[in-house]
Amino acid sequence: MDLSQFLSTWYPIIVLLIGIVCVIGLIIVARVNAFVALVTSAMVVSLLSPGPIAERVSRVADSFGSAAGKIGIVIAMAAIIGKCLMDSGAADRIVRSFLKVLGEKRAPLALLSSGFVLSIPVFFDTVFYLLVPLARSLWKSTRKNYMLYILSIGAGAAITHTLVPPTPGPLLMAAEFHIHPGTMMLVGGLVGLATALATIPVCTLMNRFLDLPMRPYTGEKELDPLTEEQLPPLWLSLLPIALPVVMISTDTITKTLAARFEGNQALANAGNITSLLGNANLALLLAGVISMMILMRYRKLSFIELAKTSETALMSGGVIILITAGGGAFGAMLREAGISESIQNLAGTDGQNMGFMMLTLGFGIACVMKVAQGSSTVAMIVTAGMMASMAGTDPAQTFDGLKTMLGCHPVYLCTAIGAGSLVGSWMNDSGFWIFSRMSGLTEVETLKAWTVILVVIGSFAFGFTLLFAKILPLV
Repeated sequence: MDLSQFLSTWYPIIVLLIGIVCVIGLIIVARVNAFVALVTSAMVVSLLSPGPIAERVSRVADSFGSAAGKIGIVIAMAAIIGKCLMDSGAADRIVRSFLKVLGEKRAPLALLSSGFVLSIPVFFDTVFYLLVPLARSLWKSTRKNYMLYILSIGAGAAITHTLVPPTPGPLLMAAEFHIHPGTMMLVGGLVGLATALATIPVCTLMNRFLDLPMRPYTGEKELDPLTEEQLPPLWLSLLPIALPVVMISTDTITKTLAARFEGNQALANAGNITSLLGNANLALLLAGVISMMILMRYRKLSFIELAKTSETALMSGGVIILITAGGGAFGAMLREAGISESIQNLAGTDGQNMGFMMLTLGFGIACVMKVAQGSSTVAMIVTAGMMASMAGTDPAQTFDGLKTMLGCHPVYLCTAIGAGSLVGSWMNDSGFWIFSRMSGLTEVETLKAWTVILVVIGSFAFGFTLLFAKILPLV
């Protein structure tokens, strides 16, 4: 191999490694904010990549703007929906309804289901904060199964947090791979549901080995729950969650049918309508308006008070948008480095073997990123950018390129990455400390419980990804 061949094959890989080291080093060693680390790493990769020198900085900004444009509105509205569901009592109503239907004996299933549903529009830490008081109340009445209750809550919330939009990580992955959000919702929900059902027996088993009692909070007063009369009805509480799911999924189903029965004018006309109504930005906007109306109605807020609540939600959502868009820019610069050709040359394979390797690689990189820097969202964003860069330098061809390499729909690469982003929660993960402090566990107990259950969940989700990719490839 001469020098030119060596450079064409290995130089992009070297650039990739430099980018990874830059991201991890800035976040872990220098303790730099994830947004700053991602943008800085994108600049470094861009400067080392081919192309006109004058454009090597500006293309980072262009890619950042493009990524923000894809997910900015959706994440902002999801933050508002989550805040309004919490403050209005709608989230509380959903949880109580699950418990009422399933009963105390099936309380773990009710708690897991509540976490599973609520974590679709609401951030993980908020969901866990909401549901832990219910686990504590159940323990006070039963005096048993405290670990089972809190593990069920955490498992349900963690699954949809990494697999189902409009949670930022899955949403960004769908945008990165040019996958319709409805497809990501349906397949992510399918993999997530299978994972959740498989996880319940594991939570029960772990409860036997870690049968710890509930400990009181030190120096903190537990909040009194709202009365039934203060809560909105169940159908209204579910509306901000169900409406965008139905709107976006309907568009996906209609387009799939229209493609299958090409030439059917009725389906073509319906597709034009659902393309408008099923747009994720519009769907989340309508859901956000409804959630704000519920909050005003049941908490008697003025417009000024509602504005303050929305601003609080948007401050947390704004940080997520910046990190997500920074990850999009980082991934775009990896594409500019020409990693796709290098990976394919080194792999020297195609078909299902290549697909299995790609899915495993996505899962493995996400695991490493999770362990290295703690955030599942950042792990998904960075890994998605790396994997998308392997499909070619033209972003418009990312979907087709990945489909050819995988031998199945690229949505399974998203669920593989999401599964990997669960594995490896420890002291550098904010979720680790939320679980520890809200549950009243020591660090060692949290490692035995939370860290282990996430390894199990991530492994189950990856296993179901491989299974569904084989039996339901969607190509």
